[in-house]
Amino acid sequence: METTILLCFLAYTALLFLVMWLTSRKGAGNDAFFRGNRRSPWYVVAYGMIGASLSGVTFMSVPGGVYGGAWTYMPLVFGYVLGYAAIALVLLPLYYKLNLTSIYTYLEVRFGKASEKTGSLFFILSRLLGSALRMYLVVFVLYEFVFSSWGIPFWVPAVVFIAIILLYTFRGGIKTVVWTDTLQTTFLLLAAIATVVAILKNLDMGFGDLLSLSSEKGYTRMFETDPSASKFWVKQVLAGMFITITMTGLDQDMMQKNLTCKSLSDAQKNVMTSSLLFIVVNILFLCLGAALLTYASQKGFELPMADGKVVPDKIFPSVAFHLSGFTAVMFVLGMVAAGYSSADGTLTALTTTFCYDFLGFGKENASGKRNELKIRRLVHVVFALLYLLVIIAFRPFHTQSLIDTLFDVASFTYGPLLGLFCFGLFTKRRTRDVWVPVVAIASPVICYILKTNSEAWFNGYKFGFELLIINGLITFVGLLAMSKKDNTTNNI
Repeated sequence: METTILLCFLAYTALLFLVMWLTSRKGAGNDAFFRGNRRSPWYVVAYGMIGASLSGVTFMSVPGGVYGGAWTYMPLVFGYVLGYAAIALVLLPLYYKLNLTSIYTYLEVRFGKASEKTGSLFFILSRLLGSALRMYLVVFVLYEFVFSSWGIPFWVPAVVFIAIILLYTFRGGIKTVVWTDTLQTTFLLLAAIATVVAILKNLDMGFGDLLSLSSEKGYTRMFETDPSASKFWVKQVLAGMFITITMTGLDQDMMQKNLTCKSLSDAQKNVMTSSLLFIVVNILFLCLGAALLTYASQKGFELPMADGKVVPDKIFPSVAFHLSGFTAVMFVLGMVAAGYSSADGTLTALTTTFCYDFLGFGKENASGKRNELKIRRLVHVVFALLYLLVIIAFRPFHTQSLIDTLFDVASFTYGPLLGLFCFGLFTKRRTRDVWVPVVAIASPVICYILKTNSEAWFNGYKFGFELLIINGLITFVGLLAMSKKDNTTNNI
């Protein structure tokens, strides 16, 4: 089995390098690396965005989260659609109007250099941690179920994965990523569909029977009606909307792909199409979660445990490897696709942000094109190494469903970005640029204190993803408190 899995992994990796060669064989300078030459077909970007957004977290934690959480993740997805509408109607027109490569250049135009660097640093911190944790989950699962039996240390597959991603993004950058994302999306979906079909066949039941039985067991409960619960459905919808606005619309990784489209209208079509596809795809993964639990219940399969508790992130791989060799191979291919899709675009975006917002690429005082090419490649390698360090360092801290950890990180790190952009877009006031970093740091600190003490201070209330909104609001109020009227922002 391990040999078959290794061969499939090598074959998939070879496919990625073929795509890399096809997309960069006619030359891949900085314009292709950073902007994809602005020639990406919108429907290709829309399809690839599914894989880039899902990553290993959706692949593992959403199905596993049905245990204990049922389908209460779904209201969050409904909120995503509202967030994508805001991106299409508000943010994309701004980015295309200013012809941005790094979206944080807007903050320099609106406020000043300190604001630009603050936004860029928060993105770098957010994405370096968030995407590395997504990649960690892929390495962790493949290590647990494949590589550990060979006696290979955990860091070895981590190094291999990062080296592969570095190699196939090194030349083509975002131009290559747009096309490899389509391959990754396909294998992610195929792995989920294949597992559901295999479970139905094994249990000798139809899809309708599965849903009916899952409903009886409470697996498909979608709406949490307790307002004090962290997953109360109203909070989920609002959080989903703002998570999408911040983690997609204010995220260089996700927006860089959208900005490779030929025109604003193409980018808008891409975003709205993606939002509808996400509903269908997330329902598929929640159905997979219900199928996994139904299989375990019907077959007496013991769910994976650690310290006396079920480990949700291990439910999918445990069942997949137990079912058959085919589902095991499909799972591995899906995980590999998830790992690559969560890291390749991020490395490119981190490189772009640092080069444009800190090194002055694209500006009159920037170094020559030849030097920029060398610098860009060096920055790309350095971020790959940082990425690897985060993956290896996180292993002792993996104690809960990783999707909750990721949204905790997002709530603290994307909140200041939300506040900064909202203040710039919806007010005509000029804030004191030099104090922006202070406000941006103070806001998540205050939110951490609130989250830690919320049950004691607010009669048992638990903060969920809505903490992101509160974080952005605190940043907004802080900026407002030190601002003054400025009518020169009308043309931005």
